[in-house]
Amino acid sequence: MKKIILAAALALSGLSLPVHASSEIDTATQAKVTEQLTAQGYEVRRIDSEDGMIEVYAMKDGKKVELYLNEALEIVKSKEAS
Repeated sequence: MKKIILAAALALSGLSLPVHASSEIDTATQAKVTEQLTAQGYEVRRIDSEDGMIEVYAMKDGKKVELYLNEALEIVKSKEAS
C-alpha cells in the first residue's frame, strides 16, 4: 500500500522512481514515459525493460517503432519494428 501511495505521489509531482533492470517498470515511470512520448507524437503500445533500459513499442506516422530510453527517460536508440 505504501508503494502505491508513493508511486501516486511521485506521478503527481512529475518525478519517477528509478528504473531497474527488471522486466517490470513501475507505474509512475510508465505514466511519465507515455506522457512524454505522446507529446512527441507517439502512440505508446507497450513498455518493457531490456538490458537496463526502458523499451517502448509505439506507433508514429503509421509505422511501428521500438524506442530505447535511458534512466533519464531520453531516447538513446530507435528502430522500425516489423
